[in-house]
Amino acid sequence: MPLEYLIEDDGAPAIPLIPVDPGTLAAVIEELPAGTAGWVKATGYAAKPSAVLLLPGSGQGPVGGALVGVEGDTDIWSWGGAAQALPAGNYRIQADLSAAVASRAALGWALGSYAFTRYRNNEQPRRSLVWPAGADRIYVAAAASATVLVRDLINTPAADMGPADLAQAAQQLAQEFGADFSVTVGDELLERNYPAIHAVGRAAAVAPRLVDMSWGNPNHPRVTLVGKGVCFDTGGLDLKPSRGMALMKKDMGGAATVLGLARMIMMTGLPVRLRLLAPAVENSVSGNAMRPRDVLWTRKGLTVEIGNTDAEGRLVLADALTEAVADKPDLLLDFATLTGAARSAVGTGIAAMFTPDDSLAEDLYRHGVAEDDPVWRMPLWKPYRPMIDSKVADINNAGDSPYAGAITAALFLAEFVDKGVSWAHFDIMAWNPAARPGRPEGGEAMAMRAAFAAIQERFAGA
Repeated sequence: MPLEYLIEDDGAPAIPLIPVDPGTLAAVIEELPAGTAGWVKATGYAAKPSAVLLLPGSGQGPVGGALVGVEGDTDIWSWGGAAQALPAGNYRIQADLSAAVASRAALGWALGSYAFTRYRNNEQPRRSLVWPAGADRIYVAAAASATVLVRDLINTPAADMGPADLAQAAQQLAQEFGADFSVTVGDELLERNYPAIHAVGRAAAVAPRLVDMSWGNPNHPRVTLVGKGVCFDTGGLDLKPSRGMALMKKDMGGAATVLGLARMIMMTGLPVRLRLLAPAVENSVSGNAMRPRDVLWTRKGLTVEIGNTDAEGRLVLADALTEAVADKPDLLLDFATLTGAARSAVGTGIAAMFTPDDSLAEDLYRHGVAEDDPVWRMPLWKPYRPMIDSKVADINNAGDSPYAGAITAALFLAEFVDKGVSWAHFDIMAWNPAARPGRPEGGEAMAMRAAFAAIQERFAGA
């Protein structure tokens, strides 16, 4: 657990870490002993973000300290990079940090210490950081443990993270915080009117299901989270090529993200009535799989023509969103690894965000910048709605156009959200294609901290 790498100050010696940037480097060098200053100059160290320079030690050890390049007060990842780059040892930040910067440094260190260890041991050297003075330990613990939960769930292959396993992970989270939990499985989905979820998952060996979790005072503002939990996506009868299927264990990244966000909300005790809905399915191939041009009923009563069986995520979300708005939530957020078109638009490191609520969009963007957890608003462009018209049903799940795929997917979801609901849809990658400081290759929590900060500000006045 990465929080193990944040330690109490027991007075024992710890190697000092000095945060620097290009603007402060010269002043820092002037404060160093002459020999050490000469060493820093000789190396050509430029204090780039995440760049670490070890300083020569004295008789007490070979390492006398280290310079850590940082980038502004919102920087998390430079500290994550330091946690990955330094030799084994105990460290202490030698600087006066504001509470916000101290919290980000601690969080970065914790996230940089992450390793996925389900199938092999962590072979990284142990690098521990004394808790920076003033850090918000509750927030750091919540954000770090939530990110670990998200990463672990996504990194686990589908053989060990199928619909039943994902539901079990949600149940364990509910039990930890005393939340109400229920799950609707298999043909019960038809009996309780979740036909689209059932249709997507019925071809798999493990039955589809809908996770439903509630926590908090019923009199508090209602915050509902919906996450796409497609535990593996073959594409269905519109089968993906092998390259397109290679990362499909991450297609439950939306459900993983809302579980992480729920963990943050419950762990910090935000005064909200939280509800979480996660349809957990596999999109598989068998004799009873849904077919192209089939027409499905949805919980809302709208009919959907299947233009492509590989556009299954929006189908399971349709039923879940219909259920979500029945409670008239004060805020509704959904997360999904929904379209490759969103990745083409904003790349893999930014969460594409769609919302009709200008105020909510501004809040989420602002907090995304502040938390170094970026989101970017995309248009819910109504003139594109005819692109998903159907001649035989109320709507088509994919349409025929190769253009604006992320927008038309969001417009599809909007059909199942009542007007007036403050709603945002996040189309996320949920995966780091390559390692970056504090962010190893693999599963990633995207837009989670931005969403938490927006919820906290809106309903807890923080």
